[in-house]
Amino acid sequence: MWVRTISASNYRNLSLSNVEFSPGINILYGDNAQGKTNILEAVYFCALGRSSRADNNRELVRFGLDEAHVRVEANRDDYSFVIDSHIQICGNKSIKTFSIDRVVVKNTRELFGRLMVVLFSPEDLRLIKAGPAERRRFMDMEICQLSPVYYSDLRDYHRALKQRNNLLKILRKDRKQIDMLPVWGQQLSTHGQRIMRTRSAFVNKISAIAKEIHSHITDGKEELSLTYQPNVENSEDYSKTMEKAQDKDILCGTTSVGIHKDDIIFTINGIPARSFGSQGQQRTAALSAKLAEIEIMRDSAKSTPILLLDDVLSELDGGRQKFLLTQITDLQTIITCTGLEDVLAKNVNDANIMRVMAGKIDKNGF
Repeated sequence: MWVRTISASNYRNLSLSNVEFSPGINILYGDNAQGKTNILEAVYFCALGRSSRADNNRELVRFGLDEAHVRVEANRDDYSFVIDSHIQICGNKSIKTFSIDRVVVKNTRELFGRLMVVLFSPEDLRLIKAGPAERRRFMDMEICQLSPVYYSDLRDYHRALKQRNNLLKILRKDRKQIDMLPVWGQQLSTHGQRIMRTRSAFVNKISAIAKEIHSHITDGKEELSLTYQPNVENSEDYSKTMEKAQDKDILCGTTSVGIHKDDIIFTINGIPARSFGSQGQQRTAALSAKLAEIEIMRDSAKSTPILLLDDVLSELDGGRQKFLLTQITDLQTIITCTGLEDVLAKNVNDANIMRVMAGKIDKNGF
């Protein structure tokens, strides 16, 4: 799988027309704030239907304008396809639409699995050190690409969670509608149980792969393990757990238990990496997890994903840089950097090199 071309107009600061990529390594270099990361984000947006950085679509449209467009032409195995995305700002609202080969996508889940990507950014190197929300996001973005059903469960769960939380705020003052609470609770339980089972299977699988990768990086000196830590101990007891927390939830005005509180525990040699791991150990664990993500996609989808490396090499020491680059020889990789010489010094051969300036590709830049 690889991106052949990308076009973009007014997506952040981008103004691109049929920029060509090679199926191997592509390097986007240039000064800061020129649009390198925006190009990776645009590819990610077409793959998952959402930004990798912003929650508000308004931020994705060039300041002062009201619409943006991105088109990605890609190859997968023996066929090619085109994904078009369009964002339109209407007052305080935004509308985003997608199409595949000019056929309108009615539901975002139809995008998943078509253009598969793995994004690795400096923020991912803080995967272990960050809070549980980052690790849930790590799980969800990977699983959604492999399972549209999971995406549907996750979307419906968060819709029900929002409704239940709104009701809880009302019940703090007036309990007339308390009979509605079990209705939303049942929906959370139904979707939550399925999400728990899927997350558990995913973490078990990625743990086994990451363990092997981590062992290679550390020359067998360290053993990495990832353990799924559900907020509800047993999926079969989901409803009962919510019932027990009902009075507390009404008092606080929010749902205190559920899959929105889940976490992943990273341990190195049996010791929690978040609390006791060094910065180098935490980064190695994060790198192992991201590389394991690639292997899971290869195995599950029978296709190699596109790897997006957003200024990651500068955050890794020489040994980790070398290991990462040896693992990406058979998949398309798009790398952003400010210092081109630093990347080329890592023995990156036959790379497609492009300079990014003010949201455009400077064809005379290399």
